[in-house]
Amino acid sequence: MHVRLCASWIDPRGTVWAPGDTVDVDAVTLAELEEMGMVEQPEGQSSSSTESTTSSKNAKTDPQKIGPGPSSPPADTKEK
Repeated sequence: MHVRLCASWIDPRGTVWAPGDTVDVDAVTLAELEEMGMVEQPEGQSSSSTESTTSSKNAKTDPQKIGPGPSSPPADTKEK
């Protein structure tokens, strides 16, 4: 699986990888990198790691990002 790193990493063979590099890793290595927070997660894509998925379910939602969906009617801007 190809993943993009968000931090420097030295693989088991001793190769140094820079943030932004894309590396091909197996599932175990991917889980380790995700646990250390070294893998970028594309918008809207969930992690393949069970632990990361579980922790994201427990994360608090930013109140600024809560709101009606795109099909909702416009907000009533008149003050009563």
